[in-house]
Amino acid sequence: MNKMTVRDISLKGKRVLMRVDFNVPMANGVVTDDKRIKAALPTIQYVLDQGASLILMSHLGRPKGTGFEPSFSLKAAAEALATLLGKPVQMAPDCVGPEVEAIASALKPGDVVMLENTRFHKGEEQNDLDLARQMAALGEVFVNDAFGSAHRAHSSTEGVARFLPAVSGFLMEQELEYLGRATDHPAHPYVAILGGAKVSDKIAVIENLLTRCDTLIIGGGMANTFLAARGYNMQDSLVEAGSVKIAEAIMAKAGDRLMLPVDAVAADTFDAEAASQVVDLDKVPAGWRVLDIGPKSIAQFGEVLARAKLVVWNGPMGVFEFPRFAEGTFAIARLLATTGATIVIGGGDSASAVKKAGVAKQMTHVSTGGGASLEYLEGRVLPGVAALNDRR
Repeated sequence: MNKMTVRDISLKGKRVLMRVDFNVPMANGVVTDDKRIKAALPTIQYVLDQGASLILMSHLGRPKGTGFEPSFSLKAAAEALATLLGKPVQMAPDCVGPEVEAIASALKPGDVVMLENTRFHKGEEQNDLDLARQMAALGEVFVNDAFGSAHRAHSSTEGVARFLPAVSGFLMEQELEYLGRATDHPAHPYVAILGGAKVSDKIAVIENLLTRCDTLIIGGGMANTFLAARGYNMQDSLVEAGSVKIAEAIMAKAGDRLMLPVDAVAADTFDAEAASQVVDLDKVPAGWRVLDIGPKSIAQFGEVLARAKLVVWNGPMGVFEFPRFAEGTFAIARLLATTGATIVIGGGDSASAVKKAGVAKQMTHVSTGGGASLEYLEGRVLPGVAALNDRR
């Protein structure tokens, strides 16, 4: 990575403004999953150990952008962080304004303050530079450790970097290092696995990965569209009619580098308790739909994965939210856990799948940013990354 990190800049005695991704699930005013908060701890602790004071900012959910909304307050996140750090975390009433400026100015080395939800201001998502300038005035150095928001050009991710020295935190650095392995000089054999519902959501990812990987495995609902393009009658399965021609073109270009399921678990309705059966793809019963890959597909995919040195996975193999149709996804997760390959999980549902399968710790890297990782795999420039200072 050619971007500067917190290691490359003096922090002693500085007020550090740090963008984190504390967009965490909450219930009854309590954080129910602190994974994202824990992911930011190494950078937070490093900044404090360097003798700096720390001003944290994040968004949470989708408030209206017209001011404070209690249900979208970051107060619970600040409390969860305080517990993890074992020290107080002051909660600011807003992310900008005279009162917040006074709080920031009074900070001493080792102090931590959490700004209120940046999306309480409509200008945040518009990358309003006046809002960004007010945020930047709170600190002397900007650290971006919110990879999950790096694909958005917002005031707190891209705008603020125009007014302060801007460097990455350790989480951002790690994300770029491992996702970079999937796009820049990857190890071979390199296998990419793509799943999920829609081909249209991942056309750019498919096209970009096909220029780099040795084998591209496609599962999930999007495989149905490719199978329909091959002439299979997918009955009531999810098929994107508007993407069939695109799937045909992709298959013609990819040749034998693209692998599709050879059997499936079909259901008589889209329901967790639906009747199900394993079928060959030319025998999907009338009125039924494919909701998972079958055992033959798992075996064939497993043979390819066993030889891989690098695997990147984004998207489940079926409707894994329904236990009856989760085996394909979980089987792939377990297979990956037994390989000696570098395994990069592209966030979102794939991250959830390896956790539910109990093998998340066996993965080399599990991304914290589903949307950001997908855009990175497409080959797009992420605004929050591009805004960071380059190493000289």
